[in-house]
Amino acid sequence: MDDTKILVIEDDHNITRFLKVSLETNHYKVLLAEKGIEGISRFLCDNPDLILLDLGLPDIDGTEVLSQIRAQSDVPILVVSARGQEKEKVDALDMGADDYITKPFHINELLARVRVALRKHTPDIIKEKIFTLDTLTIDFEKHKVFIENNEIHLTPIEYKLLVLLVENSGKVLTHSYIIKQIWGYASNEDSQSLRVFMASIRRKIEKDTAHPRYILTEVGVGYRFVDA
Repeated sequence: MDDTKILVIEDDHNITRFLKVSLETNHYKVLLAEKGIEGISRFLCDNPDLILLDLGLPDIDGTEVLSQIRAQSDVPILVVSARGQEKEKVDALDMGADDYITKPFHINELLARVRVALRKHTPDIIKEKIFTLDTLTIDFEKHKVFIENNEIHLTPIEYKLLVLLVENSGKVLTHSYIIKQIWGYASNEDSQSLRVFMASIRRKIEKDTAHPRYILTEVGVGYRFVDA
């Protein structure tokens, strides 16, 4: 972890100091940028392992920074912003942010999301032949899913949805992103279909659909498969 570099693009000095101390205490190397253009420059020069990005920057909007970096790299980007509106969260995630944390935040939650994002950036889980978490097992070669060693039947779309979520464990996937990945385009009708499919998957893999273990709902935004 000592070599893990985190670039913080943030113009609030109090938050910057707080993040720097907290991250360095957890053995991350911290790089700082107060403006969007400076942040893009530091990204290009220093090749960070993860970026914490504020949206309200003094020179250019953080969404422009997100767009420019994402066009060149899949480096994990966590938006840390006071903008808490649902649409802004969805837009940032759709543009390629890995996660969205609203200010004010608890540092332990932020550190946990940093760890998740860094783990996600390691070699793809789908390259493994078998995925197992608690009682859930997925055999990617045979396209089979098991709960407590008993095979369950998923339709082709349900299987694709489950695999997409597992591939992105710990990451919030927006409704529109999932729909585009599964159906290739988005429409209101597909949004309703997605809810129906997700409910069906949960009935098949969750012991308690009211308190799901595997697939969590991010209200108004999308879905997230638990990281562990």
